[in-house]
Amino acid sequence: MSSKNKFEELRNLVLGLEGDFDKFYNKNNQAAGTRVRKGMQDLKVLAQNIRTEVQDIKNKAAEAAAKAAAKSSKK
Repeated sequence: MSSKNKFEELRNLVLGLEGDFDKFYNKNNQAAGTRVRKGMQDLKVLAQNIRTEVQDIKNKAAEAAAKAAAKSSKK
């Protein structure tokens, strides 16, 4: 999945919760509160997956740079 798709998924999840936030906080709708909690858990999982992927990409780039530096120092 591309970074743009992940961002869209993240944004859609947050925007999709807007109505339930309003219903829970302003109209005291308890079922909306349950949906907010579930949505926030989904958001947490998605955020963690994105964080892990970003770290993996950074680590691979650092490894590649270290290998390139090691090769050039051997010459």
